[in-house]
Amino acid sequence: MDRWRRAALRAVLCVVAVAGGLGGALGTAAAPAPQTLEPAAGQVLLSGSETLPAENAPGWAATELPDGRDADVAWYSVPFELAGGGETWMLYLPYLYGGGRIWINGVPVAAVPESSATLRVRWERPLLLPLPPGALRPGANVLQLRVAADGPLTGIRMPQPVLGPQVAVQPLFDRRLLLVRTVPIVTVISGAVVALLVLFIWFKRRQEVAYGLFGLAALLWALRTTTFVFDAMPVAVWPYWRALYYACTGGFIAVLALFALSMAGWFRPRWAWALLAYVAAGPLLFVVGGPQADEWVGRWWVLGLIPLGLAIVGVSAATAWRTRNAGAVLICAAVLLAVLAGIHDYAVGLSLPALEALLPRWAGQRIFLLHHGANLLLVVMGGLLAVRFVRSLQQVEEANATLQARVAQRERELAAGYERIAVLQREQATQEERQRIMQELHDGVGAHLVSTLMRAQRGDLTNPAMSDAMRGAIDEMRVAIEALTGEDGDLAVAFGNFRFRWDARLRDAGLVPRWEVDLPEEGLTLPPHDTLQLLRVAQEALVNVLKHAQAKHVRVRLVREAGQLRLEVADDGRGLPGARNPAVGTAGADAAAAPGSVPALEGGRGLANMRARAVRLKAKFTVASGGGHAAGAPLPGLHLALVMPLA
Repeated sequence: MDRWRRAALRAVLCVVAVAGGLGGALGTAAAPAPQTLEPAAGQVLLSGSETLPAENAPGWAATELPDGRDADVAWYSVPFELAGGGETWMLYLPYLYGGGRIWINGVPVAAVPESSATLRVRWERPLLLPLPPGALRPGANVLQLRVAADGPLTGIRMPQPVLGPQVAVQPLFDRRLLLVRTVPIVTVISGAVVALLVLFIWFKRRQEVAYGLFGLAALLWALRTTTFVFDAMPVAVWPYWRALYYACTGGFIAVLALFALSMAGWFRPRWAWALLAYVAAGPLLFVVGGPQADEWVGRWWVLGLIPLGLAIVGVSAATAWRTRNAGAVLICAAVLLAVLAGIHDYAVGLSLPALEALLPRWAGQRIFLLHHGANLLLVVMGGLLAVRFVRSLQQVEEANATLQARVAQRERELAAGYERIAVLQREQATQEERQRIMQELHDGVGAHLVSTLMRAQRGDLTNPAMSDAMRGAIDEMRVAIEALTGEDGDLAVAFGNFRFRWDARLRDAGLVPRWEVDLPEEGLTLPPHDTLQLLRVAQEALVNVLKHAQAKHVRVRLVREAGQLRLEVADDGRGLPGARNPAVGTAGADAAAAPGSVPALEGGRGLANMRARAVRLKAKFTVASGGGHAAGAPLPGLHLALVMPLA
């Protein structure tokens, strides 16, 4: 019980502090500044005349200020006495909803746009107008105004004017501008931003209904508050704007009701449908009835929202009493303040006689409090959801810490085992790599040397043939070293070394080579054994060109295209005798194609080796007569192509 009392006391003190601060600000806004004049009486003439009527014109009647009339246009004459000069004085009007025109002693001061056939206005902002130099005179003066109505609900509203030096009236203007314009603008921007962020969180976590309701409430309230931001709009747009205002007002209260029911655990789908039906009734009646229905909807449909707000207060109070939770108490207090502010605004908006009789000066200021109370309520809701979010994060962190503690021992036990396995894997990988290197040397250089030795023992080798055999063995060794000992596995580096060596050899043999290499600038990394197989295919093709093609030009092309690596070697030699069609042999995916042409190739061991290496690379290997180009001219000789998919 002590915990409950302390939580309730903190909540009440917080709400009282906020309410007191807001009330103090509003009170100072309403209090007159020193060295000012506030005429409280004058005369009124109900006339739609466009010109300033004479002071002795019939129809003038005495009135007190502030004043309200159920009319479209009215003229006001407000006398006041000025002691001394008044050249630097200002006129402050808290509001002039429907616009109008202002004179001092017959001298025009300002013209505020009125509603017309194309424009609908409602000037929420206060007015601070400099008086023309020399317009005021010592002694008797008269302030004359033409005041227009802004709508059927309010009619004509003439405020009590304040005249005085700028230093005296500027604070009054600034405080009211803060309340009726700056705060709404901040509410619209911050409410829309917060709503979108919270709705995004809810969209990602649909089970968090409270976030969705809060985000929807903030968005509706931001849209509803725009009525204090825009002073004028086209007549064609205004009915839709007004319908949106009613929809957002009712929708905000309905969402608050659903939020309160969810907190209390009393949510029922049928209640949600009932709330939705009532919320939609007001805007629909306005749309169907047109502007003539504005007074009925604004008076009676809005009145029906007050019992709904009181019901929300009751549900929130029951939740706070049952849970004994500080957050529930704060919600209840904030909802109560918002509902009271809504009742206050309803009385001010309709100029109810009870409020004017009880608080005449306050009623004349026409300061609306609901958007301040709703802002406080949204701040409380958002704060509680933020606290809930932080607590959820803390619970997750605690669960993670517990989980880490439970698995830490197992991790330590497994770490040593993993290290032993890693050592064994490294040793096995090293052994396998050695075996692959030995196998490559055995199959390449070793096989070449063995065959050369056997021919030399038989006496089949002449000195030139012996040189060619030794050069081939050296080429095999260099290719293996370049492919298997590269540090970064960059194909461009390995192929560059290959090209440097073979370019000179081809030119020494009387051939004109053309190299076309198009690899990524950032490099293309291949496994060492894939690089070795690729370079050996290129080497085998160039050896065939040197030995058998009788060519003058050769083109070597290595490019990456469409996720594949393509190697082509083409010459202008005598081609491939016995080939009956252009595609005379394939490997890899097309190994079974063109069966009638393959036997013509089996006699050449070089082509068989290239085809076998293509199979290891899972590549497509094709051989065709013709199809190559050198220096822009067709090459009628042999065209070899290997297309290798890149992982």
